[in-house]
Amino acid sequence: MTSETIRNPAGDHLLTPQNSALIVIDYQPVQVNSIASMDRQLLINNIVGVSKAAVVYGLPIVHSTVNVKTGLNQPPIPQLRQVLDGHATVDRTTINSWEDVEFRQAVEATGRRKLIMTALWTEACLTFPALDALAAGYEVYVVADAVGGTSAAAHEMALRRIEQAGGRMISTVQLFCELQRDWQRSATVPAFIDLFVSTGGTAGIQFAYDRAQ
Repeated sequence: MTSETIRNPAGDHLLTPQNSALIVIDYQPVQVNSIASMDRQLLINNIVGVSKAAVVYGLPIVHSTVNVKTGLNQPPIPQLRQVLDGHATVDRTTINSWEDVEFRQAVEATGRRKLIMTALWTEACLTFPALDALAAGYEVYVVADAVGGTSAAAHEMALRRIEQAGGRMISTVQLFCELQRDWQRSATVPAFIDLFVSTGGTAGIQFAYDRAQ
């Protein structure tokens, strides 16, 4: 079996480490504790996994919080802070992060047009910047099982609205696999497997790896 020559990773229509950036918005205690659209521990596992993937594959990361400097809100949850240690945080007062000048400049500075977007809540802090990014000509990929809303209906309607505007829905596992793409890219295989371990999906990926040897 022979893998084809790696396609131009910057121009690939699929997500690659060279053409995408991760956006992480408002995974703070108040927001996490208000999520009612999915199990909160699963949400935490998934956003931590997504963030680890971005670090493993070297994606530019834009991490934003709301109202930490004003004292009205707390810093991000410690599980996420540990993964994103060393990455600057853009703090804002705007619900729509796209309306914060420093946030938008940070996105522009990545030089990437494919934005992998995660945020709490889906219906506000994800939807608003996602729609603005789409309007500005970016491609938006929402990691649907790493975001959440104040109700199942609020979450679902928000995802529909983003999709209707041209956004694309992906999952945590899909993101891992899309960035890795080939078992022959051996340098990141151990970390790739660990991503599944950290999100609770160990058996299937280990079996697939063993078969690939």
